[in-house]
Amino acid sequence: MYLTWLDNNSWLLELNNQRILIDPWLVDVLTFGNLDWLFKASHRQDCQIPENIDLILLSQGLEDHAHPPTLKRLDHKIPVVASPNGAKVAQGLGYASVTTLNHGENFILNNQIEIRAFPGSSIGPTLIENSYLLKDLATGFTLYYEPHGEHSPQLKQFAPVDVVITPIVDATLPLIGRIIKGNKSALEVAQWLRPQAMLPTANAKETTYEGILTKLLKIEGSIADFRLLLEKHNLSIQVLEPNPGDRLELQKKFTSPKSPSF
Repeated sequence: MYLTWLDNNSWLLELNNQRILIDPWLVDVLTFGNLDWLFKASHRQDCQIPENIDLILLSQGLEDHAHPPTLKRLDHKIPVVASPNGAKVAQGLGYASVTTLNHGENFILNNQIEIRAFPGSSIGPTLIENSYLLKDLATGFTLYYEPHGEHSPQLKQFAPVDVVITPIVDATLPLIGRIIKGNKSALEVAQWLRPQAMLPTANAKETTYEGILTKLLKIEGSIADFRLLLEKHNLSIQVLEPNPGDRLELQKKFTSPKSPSF
């Protein structure tokens, strides 16, 4: 399996010869409701759009997961699997094949990859978006992805999981509270799933931010802190810290720190 982090919450997963693009924001700016005075994020340079994509996987319908300018640029013949709200975005942009996954439902990609939807991020008081468990049907290799750090106890029955992608730090706004839950949440899912590796998401290395919200946002914790937390709880899990564009090979057993693999 290969994983390429494309910064923020965007990932390219290569599993069993299938190329899955997860929550892509690759071009143009990111705003919410075109309120760039409130929040605006920009890549230092646009990401190269990956070729030969077999599936686009959307966990949410918000712009930082179902980014309209990026989805407009991608080939609309690529199949899309998405949460109900993500599916509405893709359908509105004219994608030819859009599959909506509700919690507990699954999708089989080309008889090779199973994708199962679980409850994920809470958006407002009533809306709960998706997290995903992906499984290579040939090898049994599994990967879990949730971009805001809200994890369903339903996952416990699928442990152990090989790789977990989730936030590892907290992001907090005054009066609203934690909008990204890392730290204790990441520890909890680590205890449930006992992965061999975890990778942080929802952070950024090649992105600049503007707007009122960015001045109020408070980040708590670090990858170093999380590694210590795992050690304190006797969890032997490797926390990988890729740079945007790094293509990591993961197999069933780690061979070296520079070349992580399972």
